[in-house]
Amino acid sequence: MTVLASIAADPATARRRHPEPGGETRGPRDAFQRDRDRIVHAIAFRRLRHKTQVFVAPDGDHFRVRLTHSIEVAQIGRTIARALGLNEDLTEALCLAHDIGHPPFGHAGEDALQAATAHAGGFDHNAHTLRVLTTLESPYPRWPGLNLSWDMLEGLAKHNGPVADAPWALRAVDADFPLALGAWPSLEAQVAAIADDIAYDNHDIDDGLRAGILDLDALCGVPLVAARWAAVCARHPQVPHDRLKRELVRDQIGAMVNDVIDETRCRIAATGVETVADVRAAGRQLAGFSDSMAADERVLKRFMYATLYHSPSQIEVAEQARGLLARLFAAYADDPSRLPPEWRATLPDADPDRTRHIADFVAGMTDRYAIARHRELVGAVTLPEGF
Repeated sequence: MTVLASIAADPATARRRHPEPGGETRGPRDAFQRDRDRIVHAIAFRRLRHKTQVFVAPDGDHFRVRLTHSIEVAQIGRTIARALGLNEDLTEALCLAHDIGHPPFGHAGEDALQAATAHAGGFDHNAHTLRVLTTLESPYPRWPGLNLSWDMLEGLAKHNGPVADAPWALRAVDADFPLALGAWPSLEAQVAAIADDIAYDNHDIDDGLRAGILDLDALCGVPLVAARWAAVCARHPQVPHDRLKRELVRDQIGAMVNDVIDETRCRIAATGVETVADVRAAGRQLAGFSDSMAADERVLKRFMYATLYHSPSQIEVAEQARGLLARLFAAYADDPSRLPPEWRATLPDADPDRTRHIADFVAGMTDRYAIARHRELVGAVTLPEGF
C-alpha cells in the first residue's frame, strides 16, 4: 500500500538555475535521475572513499568511510521511498550527496575549520555541501556547479527541517536560486534525513563491535537492542553469538524502517496532505519515527555517544586530527603560495573570500591527503593507531 502519488516530487516539473540545451528530454533519464548520476560522477563524491565516518583514516578495510555510509543511507532511503510511493531517484540522490561537504577527519575536521574561519563566517558541512555542488565542482563549460534541480538543492539545504539562521554559504546559494528555507522540505528529503539516522545508528554499532570498543553485554543494556538481540538469539539458538552480531544490526534496521513507514503513513493521513505544496506547508515533519521508537532511539544515541563517539580512544584521535587540520590551514593561510597552482590562480585578494577559498581547498582533502600535506608543510604526525 503506497501513499498518494500526488505528494511525491515530480521530475516533470523540475527546474534548474541554468537552462540546459534540450532541457530534460535528452535520452531516457528524467531530471532526478540526472541529479543522481551527476552526484555519482562528481570528484567530491569519489573523495568520500577516504574521508572519516567514525574512525579516522582507518587501517582496517572493513570499516565504514563517508562513501560506504552514503551508499548505505541511499539503500535505506530507497526502500522507504518505494514503500511510500515517493520518488526513489530523488531520494537516492539526496542520500548519496548529503555528506559531500564534510572535510577530512569528520566532525573533528569541521571543528578545526570552524575555528580557523570564524572571522570569515565560519564553516558548516551542510552548507558546504551546497557550495561544493553549486560552485566548486564545475565539470560543465556553460555554468558553475552541477546545475542540480531545485528539488535536489532544496532537499540538501533543509533535509533536517526549515532553516531559520542560514550559514553564509547557504545564504549565498539561496540568494542565487531561492530555496524557500523557511518551509518544510519534500518528503523525499525528510526520508533521506531519517535514513541517515537509521544507517549511522546501526552501522556504527557494527563497526564499534568489530573494533572492540563496544561491548555486546553493555549494548544490550539499551532496551531497543536488548529486544532485537533476544529475538535474534531465539531464532538461531545453535549459532555462536559472534555470528549473530550482524543479524542484530539487520534486525534493528528492519524494525526502524518499518516503524518509519507506518508512522509516516499515519501522519500523512492525520494531516490530510494531498500535494507536494501541502507537505511543505504542513508545519511539521511528516517522515519520522513513532514516539516510542524515537524515545528508544534517543537512548541508543546516548549510549553510542558515551561509549563510542566520546570514548577515550576516539577523543584522543579526534584531538590530534583537529590539531593537524588547524596547523595545515594555518600553513596555507600564512603562505598561500603553498596552494596548488590552480588554487593560487583564483585566490581572492582580501577576506572574507580569501579565508573561505583556503577553507574550500582544505575541506576538499581526504584524510590521507591532509596527513601527507601536513608531513610536507609542517612536519610528520603520528595519529594513534587506527582500527
